[in-house]
Amino acid sequence: MTGDPAALARACHEAAERSARILGDFAQKSAAGLSSAVRDELGIAKAFMDLYARAAADPSVMAALSVNLWVDYSRLWHSSWMKLFGVDARPVAEPAQGDSRFKDDDWSEHFVFDLLKQSYLIAARHIQHAVAGVEGLPEDSEKKVAFFTRQYVDALSPTNFVLTNPQVLRETAASGGQNLVRGLNNLLADIEKGNGELRISMTDEAAFRLGSNVATTPGKVVYQNDLMQLIQYQPATADVYRRPLVIVPPWINKYYILDLREKNSFIRWAVQQGRTVFVVSWVNPDGRLAQKGFDDYMLEGPLAALDAVERATGETKVDFIGYCLGGTLLGGTLAYLAAKGEDRVGCASYFVSLLDFSQPGELGVFIDEEQVANLERRMNERGYLEGSEMAGTFNLLRANDLVWSFVINNYLLGKDPFPFDLLYWNSDSTRMPARMHSFYLRNMYIRNLLGVPGGISLAGVPVDLSNVRLPSYFISTVEDHIAPWKTTYRGARYLGGAVRFVLGGSGHIAGIVNPPAAKKYHYWTNEAFPESADAWFAGAAQHPGSWWEDWQAWMDAHSSNEPRVPARVPGEGGLKALEDAPGSYAMLRLGKS
Repeated sequence: MTGDPAALARACHEAAERSARILGDFAQKSAAGLSSAVRDELGIAKAFMDLYARAAADPSVMAALSVNLWVDYSRLWHSSWMKLFGVDARPVAEPAQGDSRFKDDDWSEHFVFDLLKQSYLIAARHIQHAVAGVEGLPEDSEKKVAFFTRQYVDALSPTNFVLTNPQVLRETAASGGQNLVRGLNNLLADIEKGNGELRISMTDEAAFRLGSNVATTPGKVVYQNDLMQLIQYQPATADVYRRPLVIVPPWINKYYILDLREKNSFIRWAVQQGRTVFVVSWVNPDGRLAQKGFDDYMLEGPLAALDAVERATGETKVDFIGYCLGGTLLGGTLAYLAAKGEDRVGCASYFVSLLDFSQPGELGVFIDEEQVANLERRMNERGYLEGSEMAGTFNLLRANDLVWSFVINNYLLGKDPFPFDLLYWNSDSTRMPARMHSFYLRNMYIRNLLGVPGGISLAGVPVDLSNVRLPSYFISTVEDHIAPWKTTYRGARYLGGAVRFVLGGSGHIAGIVNPPAAKKYHYWTNEAFPESADAWFAGAAQHPGSWWEDWQAWMDAHSSNEPRVPARVPGEGGLKALEDAPGSYAMLRLGKS
């Protein structure tokens, strides 16, 4: 065993003093929030009481499940003893494809750890199968039981504990326990960073700086209002397409997911293709903007951008991109313009965007009448939804990748998180005004009214997506856990114009931030647009690489009749430059002084 015992003792003493102070503060805050915990705002207790009541009504089902579990464990013991004595035996349980928790060789080669792994996988499978097999549960309870059972099962993985993780045991022996002391200090630092709440560090935040090594595409802020700054980017070609391109990102995160590094920046790539690119950079709101609603985000977002771009370039028409929630807003905005009889948009692209919310995936677990009412109560107390709360919800959708892997790396192995631009962006949380977020949750997720003609009104105008008759491009991703692709497909059919639907590989972020030079993943296309997503996929052709080039070809087809014009330099048109990109709105990072 290596390490200095005296140094280890000092480190433990310092960590103990630090933890006593932090845990004292945490206890005070926890006492203040106890009433919220008792209220069971997520409805978990009710869902599991429904489960127990239904399961008790038919004991034979649980008896059968117990027998099946016993049979699998008997098979495991037989297989393990055969393996111990050198006889080749197939595993009874293996990790699912893509499950990286058990990649260490000892999980397969060491008798004890292989037995632990398979025992856990068998138990996990049977527990989840047991709750899924209970019939007669209300739909909301069924979804919550399945989701939170998975969270429970994931939390109990042997990889998450010191004594049952071979990699952690090796590191503990090699360092003389220093890894655990470092891990405790990492844990305490994350609690301090979260002001008494655990905010797991996913990347080395000190390794990145906006405008220096992320969000580096040259540009200028040329317009701003209460809700957004509009960035115009420096051209990279002598002439450009006539119609400017305006990108509307989600306000749940910062815009620079589309401008991370030079090699994976969609914005830089679009500029290099000859586009005059503008992007909306949303403000990170506080209580002063509590009464800003969805209408305000439309009026002061894409509609204000339309007017600003016309002043900057002289063009009365633009092409739009909406990413995620930005695409939802874009759909509503285009329906608003159609209702007003205004022809100001050439074509529109929707990146992993929901216009239909009938099947929102596992996010629906967190959105029902009771939970939204509780959320509204908390939002109204301070005027906004704290960004970290939404980020925590998204992380739970992929807990093994976005929670437990960092628990192991940071707290058990005592390592610092690896610098990763995407995770730096992911940790750059933004708030949401109370009025806007309440409207969005109630009218989209709960009532699903955006696709209903006249279902909602924006700025006093009833909107109808079927009146949006301009060409539209939809890119969704096959593994998206936030905007499931079959649901985005259903929403695309609400529009009245010609739609090209494309399905990319990977998920909500990696499938979009996929430059051609990376030669990663693949995508599917289908020239037809049948009624069902399954029918579309059955007739789709698969192509290697990035969908970006397919999008560029589609954009070219809808720009071919317009002559190119001299490149436009930010600040030299009708709008003067206010500051350099990425701008002060994007630079505000919560939790930083």
